[in-house]
Amino acid sequence: MIITDTIELQTKGHGDTLDLTPRVAEIVTQSKLKNGIVTVFVTGSTAGITTIEFEPNLVADFNEMWQKLAPEGMPYHHDNTWGDANGYAHVRASLLGASVVIPFSDGKLTLSTWQQVVLVDFDERPRCRKVIVQVMGE
Repeated sequence: MIITDTIELQTKGHGDTLDLTPRVAEIVTQSKLKNGIVTVFVTGSTAGITTIEFEPNLVADFNEMWQKLAPEGMPYHHDNTWGDANGYAHVRASLLGASVVIPFSDGKLTLSTWQQVVLVDFDERPRCRKVIVQVMGE
């Protein structure tokens, strides 16, 4: 069986990192499926999904790492295409990736204690983000 749900969130941009774990776990529970996988996918090309330990200092470290890899405030060729200044956001999002797949067993995500599913919005402004959660299992 496959069940698809959507999470809509308002973000602040600039590396805003939001913990999706409780909402994803709730969708898995509501599916009534016992074992399978759940895919968490963000639409758009300036945000990404991953798992990290969701605590303030690691979130700060994570954002500092992105600033080193794909600095904000530097010229990107993409910025010339639309006249905006979010080329760095597209590069960061492509490096992070748009989705994660998580197994679940007995209706519970198989994440460790210090592992949460997060959305990172890299864009240069607040946005309404849509996250697709697809549960597949038995």
